Order: sequence, then structure tokens, then C-alpha cells
Amino acid sequence: MRLRNLTLGLSAIALAMLTVLAEAQTSTDDTIEELVVTSQRREQPRLLHAGNIARLDTETLAAVQHHHMHELLTRVSGVWLSRGSGQEHLTAIRSPVLTGAGSCGAYLFLEDGIPIRPAGFCNVNSLFEANTEQARSIEVIRGPGNALYGSNALHGIVNVLMPMPATDRSPHVALEVGENDFFRARAEVPFGAGSPWLATAVYADDGGFRDDSGYQQSKLHVKRHFDVADGGLTLALTATDLDQQTAGFIQGEDAYKDPAVNRSNPNPEAFRKASAQRLYGIWQSAQGSYDLDIRPYVRHSDMEFLQHFLPGQPLEENGHISAGMLGTLSFNVPGNSTIVGLDVEWSDMFLKQSQDGPTEGSDFLVETRPEGKHYDYDVTSASIAAYVQSDWIINDRLTLGAGLRVDHTAYNYNNRMLTGNTRDDGTTCGFGGCLYSRPADRSDSFTNLAPKTSLNYQLSSELSLYASLARGFRAPQATELYRLQSGQEVADLDSERIDAVELGLRLETERVSFDIAAFAMKKRDSVYRDADGFNVTGARSKHRGVEIATDWQFAPAWSLSLDATYARHTYDFDVVASRGETFVSGRDVDTAPRWLGSLELKFAPSDRFDTALQLTSIGKYYLDAENQFDYPGHTIANLRAAMRVSPRFDVILRLNNVADRDIADRADFAFGNYRYFPGRGRELFAEVRYTPNESL
Repeated sequence: MRLRNLTLGLSAIALAMLTVLAEAQTSTDDTIEELVVTSQRREQPRLLHAGNIARLDTETLAAVQHHHMHELLTRVSGVWLSRGSGQEHLTAIRSPVLTGAGSCGAYLFLEDGIPIRPAGFCNVNSLFEANTEQARSIEVIRGPGNALYGSNALHGIVNVLMPMPATDRSPHVALEVGENDFFRARAEVPFGAGSPWLATAVYADDGGFRDDSGYQQSKLHVKRHFDVADGGLTLALTATDLDQQTAGFIQGEDAYKDPAVNRSNPNPEAFRKASAQRLYGIWQSAQGSYDLDIRPYVRHSDMEFLQHFLPGQPLEENGHISAGMLGTLSFNVPGNSTIVGLDVEWSDMFLKQSQDGPTEGSDFLVETRPEGKHYDYDVTSASIAAYVQSDWIINDRLTLGAGLRVDHTAYNYNNRMLTGNTRDDGTTCGFGGCLYSRPADRSDSFTNLAPKTSLNYQLSSELSLYASLARGFRAPQATELYRLQSGQEVADLDSERIDAVELGLRLETERVSFDIAAFAMKKRDSVYRDADGFNVTGARSKHRGVEIATDWQFAPAWSLSLDATYARHTYDFDVVASRGETFVSGRDVDTAPRWLGSLELKFAPSDRFDTALQLTSIGKYYLDAENQFDYPGHTIANLRAAMRVSPRFDVILRLNNVADRDIADRADFAFGNYRYFPGRGRELFAEVRYTPNESL
């Protein structure tokens, strides 16, 4: 409650400041550093962007030095990244934390504007496949971005922009140690004549704060830039590898507060091993009145993990190989800017699930989840999309925008086992059949339209008002279509769709930046698991809220940042389940906190020293669709300090969860019990960074 009152008070102060500043606007020649974003698949001043976009810049990334994306995205209003074991995570962008059926593919993760995964083969944890630790900047687009980016950009987009050779980085290495045997080494090395090459690498080894819960992770990113006539060509290679001992959830009401169990691991046998590689190019050419941008790519991934959260703990193996190309042609003429684009992609994906031994528990579980192979299939997919985005400059203040995307995705599914819900040898499970089902070979296709309209009104050179109306979509994922349950033979699913309206005000001056955005969205045809355990479509929900982001340099050495969100995410349909959950229109969607907040006070008296105190807060949220069980929320404080001890050496200290509060990074209620992923307690980390020269 105190933090909520503080958030409201600071928001009122910020609004008052904004009013004063708006009234005081005059036509001056003061130079303001223009913040540029790439949300329109081209660089654009943020003041001209008709939507709520956040940009975490190089300075912020260097200061935070996150071990997990949760630590970074708490600084973005409207976003909550629920931290799981190791590098696992679940995302929420203008949404609840989505789990289970319908959870995958609601958010689009990009690296240099290229999707990390194929549209139909998402991984809810796939942000760990990007080298966010050494990114140049990270952009977060809230709300549907499908008109330009296609399927999966339903609730939002995270775009990881990697550094460019010769321009973005000086060479440096860093070593970091901390609690629970944590060790991390980072290096960034430009090389070659004129530094046309840049290699960035990071290796982390975490012993884990819970029993048998450590991980080792390595990431490599290499770029080569070529200057060509009227433009340039950049080639990039990204490779990641994760070997993780996964700690499962603990059970019992408020178990995360119990010192006897909150550091235990009831599933020491659980693990996740994942690797991913991406090779891509960026060819940009400027030809006077038009610009050409072509981005070909190939991708590969392999993963296996023990599904410790399921009876019998089956092993899942999955992977893919894919290739595609993104192409945009931008026309710039007086009074109009237009982008036309064509995206094509092909992918080949596979999934296997098997169980080594019999299931323990009731006769029902033993019989319906037998040992042996459960699933073994592959899916080839092809997608093609064309889009256009045009912005008309009506006058020196008003810009109107309109865009449309036509997107077609086709799947060809091949079952490599017996069809139906039998054992792998064809024998029948008791109690009506096995709790899984393999459909016969089939093909499916989905065509979607994504329109968007917007306006941006420049109140002054520092202040803009914007509004937008957009439709988003998400084609069903391969696992939703072909990884069926019980006796289901076909998953007759539609594409999920969302209609969104947004109104916002944005201020950017030399000392103050301020964003406030109000949004309302209605989602329909969401995938959920019905009373029979089938994947079905038809769920509806409403999402509306207000987001505030403020950065204020209120004194030469002092600055204050505030990110706050109030939102309600509610069901918009009624289902009375004979088993499972009952959905009632108007109730809060589970795992959807109404309040999110981050407050940071920074003191930087010189370029040799800075320190910051950050408070992060998450409000109460319900753990079930019937809103009978809840998690009360929490607030924690983090400290960091950085000192340049010599021209070449920097020391960075971080103290997380200063008060050593018992918290849950994730909570839910299932199978008649509270389940928690305990959060990390107080932890101290120290890093030494070496830079061959002072210019960093």
C-alpha cells in the first residue's frame, strides 16, 4: 500500500510537471538528443512513434548487468517477466502471465529485427537464446505489432539489438563473482583493419540458491560489416548453449516463507539442455527517394528437458531448422513515408515425448500415463506475408498512419507413431485411454489480416500526443494442434485475435522524459483446455490499463526513474467445468497482478562513480480462474554501485534483495495445492571490468 501511494503521488507530481512544461513550451533552438527507435522496421524518432515503446539503452544495460531478463524488464511499465528456475521465464506484456494451452506465441522475440523462433514453433523461455547481456539496446513494444511483424506479436514485442562493429563498442573484458558460487566472464573484442569485426562472448556458471539447481550458459555473437556502394552489408552469427539443473516448485500455503523448504528442490532429477544457432545478414541500401533492407537468415535449435511438473515425468525432445527472408522497401517523398514489405519463411520442426518408467501414484495415473513413447512427430511449415505501412504528414504537427498485413501460414504434420491415445505398442490404456492422443497426418493453414491506424500530433518539439487502433493475431502453434490430450482426434482451432485501442502522451526534454499510455484490448478465440482436457478455441478476455514511465534529472548528480502500471485482465466468457476450472466473465485472469511498479534513485557525482537504489513491486494476484486463492505480492530493494578505480579498471557491486525478503518469483494453484517457485534471497555480486582505453 505504501508503494502504491508513493507511485500515485509521484505520478501526480509528474503530471503536474508535464502540465507546467507543456504550458511553457516556446519555439527555442535548444538541442535535444533525439531518441531513435526501430519499431517501424526502420529508424524513427520516438516522439513520432504512435505507440508505447520502451528503449533500454547501452548505459542502462551496462549499469544493470542482469543475470536474468527478469532483472531488466522490471524497468519497463506494463511488463512482468516471471522468473523460473535457472534461465526459465514466463512473460507478461499487457497481459497476465500466460501458461498452459494458449500460452505459447503470445509475444514475439526478435534479434536485430529477426524472429528468434519460427512462428509456429515458439518456446515460452526463448529469450535465453538471445545474448541480451551484451546487447546494444533492447526495445519493448507493448500491444499488438502484427501489422509489421506478423504472427505472435499479439501482446507485445521484445527486440534485442546487438552492437555493430567499429561504432558501438571498445574492447573490454569483465569477471564477476557472487553468492552461490556464481561466476561470469564477458568479453567484447573488435578486430580487423578499421575494426570491421566484433565478437562478444559471455559464460556464466551459477551454483543455484536451491539444492541441485545450478546452470552453465555460454553465448557468442560475431558480426562482420562491409561498406558497399550506397549502403552496407552486415553478417552475424549467434550461438547459445544452456545446461541447467531445474528446481521444481514447492507445495503448501506460504511454503515460500518456510526456511525448511524454500531452498529445497523436490525434483533434483529435472534438467533442461538447449542450444540454438542463427546466421543472418542485413543488407541496407539507400537510393535517394527509397531505401532497401533485406535480411536473410537460417536458424537451428535443439532442446531436451524433463517435464517434472507432469505425472511420470516424461522427457521431451524438440528441435527445428528454418530459413527465411525479411524484405522492406521504404519510400520517402514530401508529405509521405511508405514501407512495403515481403516476409517468407520455411521451417522443419520435430517433437518427441517418452517416459522411462511407470508412473507413480493412483491406479488412474499409473494406467493412463504408461512408460514408453507418447509422441513422435514432425511438422514442416511455410509462411508468406505482405504488408504496407504509410504515414501522411498532414501539416507540421499532424501525421496520420495506416498499415495492413496479409499473413498466410501452412503446416504439414507427419505422425511417426500409431494414431490415437494408445500405448506405443498399440495396446489400450485403462480408464478410457491414455492421457495423450496422436492425430493422423494432416495439413492446416491459417490466413490473417492485421490492420492498424494511428495519428501523432506534435504539440511542440518536445511533446506529442498519439492514438492508435490495431488488430493483432496469433496462428495456432504446432503443439496446440498436434500434441493432443485424452481422446481428442483433431484440434479445430482458429487464430487468436485481439483488438486494441491506445491513447498516449509523450514528453522528451534534456532533463525530463515522460510517457503515459492508456489502453483497452479485447481478445477472442483464445486457446484453452476445456472440461474434457481438449485443446479448444473460443475463450475471450478483456485487458485495460494505464502505464506511466518517467525519467527526471532533478539535480546535476541526481536522477529519478519511475515505471508504474495499473491494469485489469478479466475473463469475458463463462464455462462451467465438470472437471478443471470454471471460468466466469468479469473475474480476474489468474496470475494477473493489477499493480506493477519500479522506482530507481540514482546518484552520479562524476563519470568515475555512480550508485543507485531500486525498488520493485508486484501487487496481489489470483492463482486460479475462480479467484479463490491468491499471492499477496511483494516489494524488494536492490542496490548497485560502480567506480572507475583507474583509467582501465572499473569495479561494480550489486546487492539484490537488500532486506532478504522471502518472496515467490512465481505462484499458482493446481491439483488442490499452492505451488511456488521461491525467489532469491539477499545476494552480493562483484565485477571487475578491464578496458584497454578510456573510451567506453
